[in-house]
Amino acid sequence: TYSLTSVLPDVVHCCDCLLRTCRKRKELKARTVWLGCPEKSEEKHPRNIIKNQKYNVFTFVPGVLYQQFKFFLNLYFLVVACSQFVPSLKIGFLYTYWAPLGFVLTVTMMREAVDEVRRYKRDKEMNSQLYTKLTMRGKVQVKSSEIQVGDLIIVEKNQRIPADMIFLRTTEKTGACFIRTDQLDGETDWKLKVAVACTQRLPAIDLFSISAYVHAQKPLLDIHSFEGNFTREDSDPHVHESLSIENTLWASTVVASGTVIGVVIYTGKETRSVLNTSNAKNKVGLLDLELNRLTKALFVAQVVLSVVMVALQGFLGPWFRNLFRFVVLFSYIIPISLRVNLDMGKSAYGWMIMKDENIPGTVVRTSTIPEELGRLVYLLTDKTGTLTQNEMVFRRLHLGTVSYGTDTMDEIQSHIAQAYAQSQHSAGPKVRKSVSSRINEAVKAIALCHNVTPVYESRAGINGETDAAEADQDFSDDNRTYQASSPDEVALVRWTERMGLTLVSRDLTSLQLKTPSGQILTYFILQIFPFTSESKRMGIIVREEATGSITLYMKGADVAMASIVQYNDWLEEECGNMAREGLRTLVVAKKSLSEEQYQDFESRYNQAKLSIHDRTLKVAAVVESLEREMELLCLTGVEDKLQADVRPTLELLRNAGIKIWMLTGDKLETATCIAKSSHLVSRNQDIHVFKPVSSRGEAHLELNAFRRKHECALVISGDSLEVCLRYYEHEFVELACQCPAVVCCRCSPTQKAQIVRLLQQHTSNRTCAIGRQASVSGLFLGFILTFLVSINRYATVYTMFPVFSLVLDQDVKPEMALLYPELYKDLTKGRSLSFKTFLIWVLISVYQGGILMYGALLLFESEFVHVVAISFTALILTELLMVALTVRTWHWLMVVAEFFSLACYLASLAFLNEYFDLGFITTKAFLWKVSAITMVSCLPLYIIKYLKRKFSPPSYSKLSS
Repeated sequence: TYSLTSVLPDVVHCCDCLLRTCRKRKELKARTVWLGCPEKSEEKHPRNIIKNQKYNVFTFVPGVLYQQFKFFLNLYFLVVACSQFVPSLKIGFLYTYWAPLGFVLTVTMMREAVDEVRRYKRDKEMNSQLYTKLTMRGKVQVKSSEIQVGDLIIVEKNQRIPADMIFLRTTEKTGACFIRTDQLDGETDWKLKVAVACTQRLPAIDLFSISAYVHAQKPLLDIHSFEGNFTREDSDPHVHESLSIENTLWASTVVASGTVIGVVIYTGKETRSVLNTSNAKNKVGLLDLELNRLTKALFVAQVVLSVVMVALQGFLGPWFRNLFRFVVLFSYIIPISLRVNLDMGKSAYGWMIMKDENIPGTVVRTSTIPEELGRLVYLLTDKTGTLTQNEMVFRRLHLGTVSYGTDTMDEIQSHIAQAYAQSQHSAGPKVRKSVSSRINEAVKAIALCHNVTPVYESRAGINGETDAAEADQDFSDDNRTYQASSPDEVALVRWTERMGLTLVSRDLTSLQLKTPSGQILTYFILQIFPFTSESKRMGIIVREEATGSITLYMKGADVAMASIVQYNDWLEEECGNMAREGLRTLVVAKKSLSEEQYQDFESRYNQAKLSIHDRTLKVAAVVESLEREMELLCLTGVEDKLQADVRPTLELLRNAGIKIWMLTGDKLETATCIAKSSHLVSRNQDIHVFKPVSSRGEAHLELNAFRRKHECALVISGDSLEVCLRYYEHEFVELACQCPAVVCCRCSPTQKAQIVRLLQQHTSNRTCAIGRQASVSGLFLGFILTFLVSINRYATVYTMFPVFSLVLDQDVKPEMALLYPELYKDLTKGRSLSFKTFLIWVLISVYQGGILMYGALLLFESEFVHVVAISFTALILTELLMVALTVRTWHWLMVVAEFFSLACYLASLAFLNEYFDLGFITTKAFLWKVSAITMVSCLPLYIIKYLKRKFSPPSYSKLSS
């Protein structure tokens, strides 16, 4: 035992150390990549292959064996089976030990092999996908696995990007494209990517006629940042362009618009997607861990019994050998059939989940932990796209002195129509003119400050050419859709369209708005500052074609904009009011720039973008120098619709005792409102808003105040959460876990991941990122009657089917479980396999074993030579009756299993003449005496069950009546 448990982990540990050492030998470095010239690469790069397999041909068998035998239960069976090769320890036939163990290992290896083959096929399919590669000789088809750093690859619309690339060119006339990143970061919003300006202007084949290279930073895990430079050497002067995240196309994303050309900079295990992928883990459920602990308890009892037996012999002779023989003899106390039934039961539950008509399309990705769905205590969920539909609707516009809602939007329309219809005339009183101009400025700012692109149904020919007549037709409203990286952006642009200012065209350098009178206003895009989670705002600098005026427009979260707009006395209050209505707020501001101001800014900005070191900080510093004393234009409120069934679902989960934690980036008031409206927090439940804290002392005081609250939901911001976790991690998690619901607002993605890890570390309860509740039945009848099992044939053949049929048992009907979700709480307590339940079954086994043995001695004293037939027959009948005693809801397959097992036993009597005397077991005396023994062993238990159900019924039985 010692050698097996110590050597295997050491081998795995050495392999891990060797792998880590091998990885360290190759240090990731920055690189220079020449366009279309892989041979110029300074060092060897990894192959562009995807490999998700856990094992290879050489590691499969030892790897699977280690995963099985690292658990005490399986290791115990292995040691006992191996002991039978020693003649002095042998007490039975080898096959009675190795056949069940071999069956379990075979089933496990087949299951792992099937999973490995599936992973291999998926990997092979991905690695064999064909892509078009640009070469000096033209276009050639290459497999994904053959792509190298420096290759120029063409990726069509709806095609997966095979490697990390720099975006050089697109067929879209805007010079940009959208990509879907849901397979990389889980976000459903499309991301806008921009081609390198220098190469976008060139025809595709001319990419080989230039001498250019990309300097790329070393491979990193961060999928939201990139620093690099593009240089063209064959021009005078040399062309230098800075590269950022908007110029990248990461592997495993999908092109959503147009056809793109990119130069490969990272391949294989150096791509962002692979660097962010953890190795596949063998998940172990709570049931297996509990079973492992109970097995150890049984083993201790087994050793104690063996010591007692040796002690009764007076420790005479080779007592140590006798001790081990007794340990092996009592090994049947731990039944290997339990392992068989457990694995088969899990597979059956996984199959049932996938076939459930109420949750169509559900895929069980692991067959080792389906029962965990019945043990969930914490459910962590995001807000956007999970509790809400991620479909934004514009609800409110606030100008400081006047506010417009959904019922007064027609007033804004009339102001916009008037502003552009009479732009050359002075109309109305001064006050009205002032309001109209402010509305016009606000709507125009919203119509300009975004990353939305209008898209029209393609009417181009095969060569992608469109004539002028068709270009006019493109502006029809029915033919236009909007693409953006965020639904907020689309909601705002759709709202300006309804108000009268319509975005009709956009490319890399300009955008066009159509006024209510049909006039086209053109604005040249000078700079764009994309939204980031750090800055929490985005901006754009445009030059109006008609007047030549330059304006910086910015919009963002109130916390980011409050410090850069001019002093006002209404912004903070109105942001709170909108948030309490459940609206997401955006602050919009502008700043007029002179030509000299912009030229100075552009010079400093371009210089900062070309920096190799600390580029992000230098760029941010230059932009912040411009973001001062901006004119506050308006505050907007956008609503994210709730999912249709979110309220009843959350109520169901809450009543089932599952504690729901909502992790969101929204502000505190918005998150609180959504928590109430979605019924994440019940109507009669108090909410404790954790005050903002910035120091250890403040955190200590606020935690003490929170400690005095009872049964209230917690709402805390990301900043306060970070302070609490820094100084009082254990105390905070302990208090938060007592809350029926927790809302963490202003949370970054990093903090969300940290919260999940904390719950896993500090609690022994099951935690799920998002999911659906499920009710599972007990699988734990395997301990009963194991004291008198003489060979494992009995456990695996004669009783396996009735015990396995218990997977079909139901406490209550599914409809009743949904109607009374409180029943779920009993499952989370794990009482079905507690030490108390286990001890009860052990006592039952001792009682029944004693009755069977002493009953045989008492009633068959003269025929004791037939003890095998006596004990086996009574044992089989007792087993079948005990299964029937355990059943709550009968299924026709359970009846079949009962009679099939009995038939198997009766049929085997004819073939096992050396053990059974058919003439003896067909006598009336034998039959009534066996029946009497069986009745005495089972009848008291049936009576106890009846009395218990009558005077102390379980919660589910009260509903069935």
